[in-house]
Amino acid sequence: MSNILWKSLVVSPAVLGATLLVSAAAIAAPTTTTEVSATEQQTATEVVQQPEIFAQATKETNVINQVNSYSNEGTQNTSLSQVTSVSQFSDVQPTDWAFQALQSLVERYGCIAGYPNATYRGNRALTRYEFAAGLNACLDRVNELIATATADMVTRQDLATLQRLQEEFSAELATLRGRVDSLEARTAELEANQFSTTTKLVGEAIFAVTDAFGDTAGDNNNTVFQNRVRLDLQTSFTGRDVLHTRLASGNAGNLNLGNPGGAEGNQTFNIGSTGDNNVNIDWLSYYVPVGPAQVYIAATGGIHSDYAATNNPYFEDYDGGNGALSAFASENPIYRIGGGAGIAFTLPFGQGGGILRPSSLTVGYLGSEANNPNPGAGIFDGNYAALGQLNFSVGDRLALAATYVHGYHGAGSTIFDAGSRTNPIVGTSIANRGGLDRVNGTSSPFATNSYGVSAAFRPSDRLSVSGFVSYTDVNGFAANDSSEVWSYGVGLALPDFGKRGNVLGIFGGAVPYALNRQTGSNEVPYQVEGFYKYRVSDNISVTPGVIWVTNLGQNSNNNDAFIGTLRTTFSF
Repeated sequence: MSNILWKSLVVSPAVLGATLLVSAAAIAAPTTTTEVSATEQQTATEVVQQPEIFAQATKETNVINQVNSYSNEGTQNTSLSQVTSVSQFSDVQPTDWAFQALQSLVERYGCIAGYPNATYRGNRALTRYEFAAGLNACLDRVNELIATATADMVTRQDLATLQRLQEEFSAELATLRGRVDSLEARTAELEANQFSTTTKLVGEAIFAVTDAFGDTAGDNNNTVFQNRVRLDLQTSFTGRDVLHTRLASGNAGNLNLGNPGGAEGNQTFNIGSTGDNNVNIDWLSYYVPVGPAQVYIAATGGIHSDYAATNNPYFEDYDGGNGALSAFASENPIYRIGGGAGIAFTLPFGQGGGILRPSSLTVGYLGSEANNPNPGAGIFDGNYAALGQLNFSVGDRLALAATYVHGYHGAGSTIFDAGSRTNPIVGTSIANRGGLDRVNGTSSPFATNSYGVSAAFRPSDRLSVSGFVSYTDVNGFAANDSSEVWSYGVGLALPDFGKRGNVLGIFGGAVPYALNRQTGSNEVPYQVEGFYKYRVSDNISVTPGVIWVTNLGQNSNNNDAFIGTLRTTFSF
């Protein structure tokens, strides 16, 4: 034994006694090599330790199992925190048989720690590794006391006891120290090779095999294999703010359903795809809290659902690859009116009482041509959409929102275009072509006033019901170009259906439509979607689904279209 280790035996008997009293079942007799760890039910933020029998603690298999068990406890936010007074333990009373020994160990030597919930858990059996960790901490403290010449002499019996402790737990101590050395080495390697101290990369890659069926749609399409990739650099400067710099690329194009200009059946992986696998920055935004408000600033690619609650859980995935297949089923079309660059605020208000929870007000402004300095463009003179929304929560199961959007659209623009100006995301071509003179076919600027309500109800953890209704009043600046646009839908989602992480979803409703604007096109276009997201692993999901679209172009003479898709999503 080295000199420093031998000197560590020269310590007050209180240290030895308190160490031995850490747990009644912590140490067996010097010749005993087995023990049973008790099962303990802990709080929601703590792990549940399973009963574990340690036979032959020096065996490599048991060493690994015990180390992993002790390490896992730390990863579940139950890592030990240093205390300076025994009174900090909520479960230690002066009447406890080991109180004085524990008090001496905590307050005189400072080598015992407690759990983050201010408990010591002295009434349960310890694993050998938990005790070894405490022993190691006390030995380190003893070395410090010896180095400062503050330790008292002890008897030979105390020296022998501590020596037996070290011998008994030599395997655990060596393994713990080895894991610490390994962790330090890995940490140093990560720090030396890390991408950034402030930025993490979040990515998503979608592979999709899709085809359309039906008399017209089937003739106009072949089976295609498409892709879309998004790489999001998420940077935080204060720990509370996030800067998103997202790169996107893909080759996914819309299917031809025989309705030129319409966006029925459009899928989420079509959004943001360049069509030729070129890379572009499709979203650049910044979230930051300012006082009680959450502020959202978009430099490009901003949409209203970035900052406003859509109340459509399991279907909404911000046009990603883990929610609904279609853009219509993912969110209320009112959030597709306008987009681009701008600013938004969410302000909480109200204290809430009874079942009514605190509410919030969301306001935002996005300009589609904010980067264009030419006349008729810019932040305020070009296309824009201003949103106001009231958000309410009723208990833990019901969320409600009332939304208003005012938009300005230049000649030739579409309504539900998410800021692209001419490429609609959802809705029929008739509904999107506001400002179009029905008599002579000329196009002029127009304004829209849209009103919507959305709700999400979760009667149980395995069932979610959500829906929306939206109405848009289109006011053209010329003759014969005003209209009214309606849309509504309802969805039923079964999370964890068949397996944890899976989702079975069914969504149906009327895509945005405008009646009495074109002869022979006065039918309501319905769309029904069913999908099943199967979670292969934490990073891979496979989603087969079918989309059924009726009355394409609001015309009952058009054949129904069926779209079949098999989507595979890789998240990393």
